[in-house]
Amino acid sequence: MDLKDYIRTVPDFPEPGILFRDITTLLHEPKALRYTIDSLAEQVGSLGADYVVGIESRGFIFGTPLALKLGCGFVPVRKPGKLPAAVFKEEYTLEYGKNALEIHQDAFLAPNRVLVVDDLLATGGTAVAAAQLVERAGGTVVGFGFIIELTFLNGRARLPEGPSAVALVSY
Repeated sequence: MDLKDYIRTVPDFPEPGILFRDITTLLHEPKALRYTIDSLAEQVGSLGADYVVGIESRGFIFGTPLALKLGCGFVPVRKPGKLPAAVFKEEYTLEYGKNALEIHQDAFLAPNRVLVVDDLLATGGTAVAAAQLVERAGGTVVGFGFIIELTFLNGRARLPEGPSAVALVSY
């Protein structure tokens, strides 16, 4: 299955000049969604993750069923002010602005192997911030899983050395 057939391109969103790769059309098709989760699980299953960390918000969509399929727990990494207990916070830049992410300080009660999941790897800022949060919370990042990689932005080069990175579709 070619997942590009299920990903819509929206020009000038969220601002002029950006070609937004919209996965809502992939989510609409059950066969494509199942294929996406199964393909990710196949490619990252050997990493032996104890937890999948999903980055708000589209990382939740793919991370939660992936965690179930892999037999892992799920930990959300959220935008500021959304988590109710004590958090670690990490600020970062993305291709069209700045943002921050947070994780509960007690997300990992013992050293754990963590897979970080999001829908898109662009400049790498979001994934790097999530990885830094995982480390601060006591986890060890063993890999990254993405649905889409925008290779022309070279985000993979910003990811930490060591953990593997998987993307199902490249533009």
